[in-house]
Amino acid sequence: MGKPDHKKADDVVSLHTNPGESSRLTYSDDHDLDIPEVVVDDLPPNYSESESLLPPPDVETAIPGDGLAIVQRPFVEDAMTFNDLNTGAQYWMAKSLEDPANLEKHIRHLAAIPPRPYIRLVGTHTETTRDSKGKMDKDRITDFDISVELTPYLYSDAQYRRSWNYVRTVENAEKTYRGTILKKRAPGSNQSIEVGSTPKPTLQEWCHRYSASHAGLKVFALQRRIVGFDEEGVKSNLRELVYRTNYRGHLRVELVTKDSLIECYNESKINKWRLTKWIRMLFMFTFLFIFTWPYLWLRTKRWEVVVSEWPFSRIADDGTKQYVSVSEDQWFNMWGRAIYKAVLRKRQGVLDQTDLRRAQEPEPTFESENVAINGAANLFRAGISAMDEVNRQLGWGGDC
Repeated sequence: MGKPDHKKADDVVSLHTNPGESSRLTYSDDHDLDIPEVVVDDLPPNYSESESLLPPPDVETAIPGDGLAIVQRPFVEDAMTFNDLNTGAQYWMAKSLEDPANLEKHIRHLAAIPPRPYIRLVGTHTETTRDSKGKMDKDRITDFDISVELTPYLYSDAQYRRSWNYVRTVENAEKTYRGTILKKRAPGSNQSIEVGSTPKPTLQEWCHRYSASHAGLKVFALQRRIVGFDEEGVKSNLRELVYRTNYRGHLRVELVTKDSLIECYNESKINKWRLTKWIRMLFMFTFLFIFTWPYLWLRTKRWEVVVSEWPFSRIADDGTKQYVSVSEDQWFNMWGRAIYKAVLRKRQGVLDQTDLRRAQEPEPTFESENVAINGAANLFRAGISAMDEVNRQLGWGGDC
């Protein structure tokens, strides 16, 4: 993953700055799972909870690094918004956003809202069955599908929105959409850095270029990214953790980032139609997209030149690695037991603080005045424990 350069050009704007803590946590033996005990009394708040901790300030008076909460939806009087419920992508269309000053303000405001990265683990296996006519059918069965959100760990203080977030524009040598229908590099640029080369445009300059374009259909995009995160290292640890349960199915571990794309369209009927869900579905079902997609692709000029980067870690001037909140090892030590238990329980969904706390607590006991009820509850718990132990010893989740 990339890391921020603290000596960037003027277009790099740090939205929240505060020192992080550099630390690494080593593994220690702990029975079956080599995961040390962790204290979970002071957990970071859920992202959904932290959004409402403070009243939103006036955007004009909000100063980068002042610790004030950020308004989640900037006020644009004539805006129409469209949202993709699957990816969290957000599409804006407003006449006022064709003004360069309004567009820049809008982009900087949205850049202060983080992406929603999740570590997702999915386990599946294939079951082969034979119907009454002797025909073989194969069905893919999902054994577990669990996710853990990383957003709280992009803040050193989630309540006051303290982070290392900054905004940058693309380098001249980066291949991207620059008011074009094809990705390209800046004119006259090459892969090597040359003395006296033309400086890259700032966000303000890009907003002016977008507004000055006479294209009938155009879109200005902002991308939010998590950087400084050892994705492969975390994936490797999680795969090893799942395989310790003796799982024999097909495991997929991935980093899924939602709310990562913001697109601002110029006001036009065609753009409104292309963003309306029922119209899009109609064109999909009637296969009219075969004709409309080439038309839209050829007519739409795109600007994908602004990135809001959210460092999980960064390299300090002395070469040490600093973390904005916790390291990858600390995160794994914190969530390892909860993920392990969720896999064995064949859970599906997003794990939260409740799962984290329960993973550190002993199994609950149930006692009542009714002896029969106590016996049934104890028998139920014993049955679950026995099933988990058999799975660990003989394996589970394989194709059959």
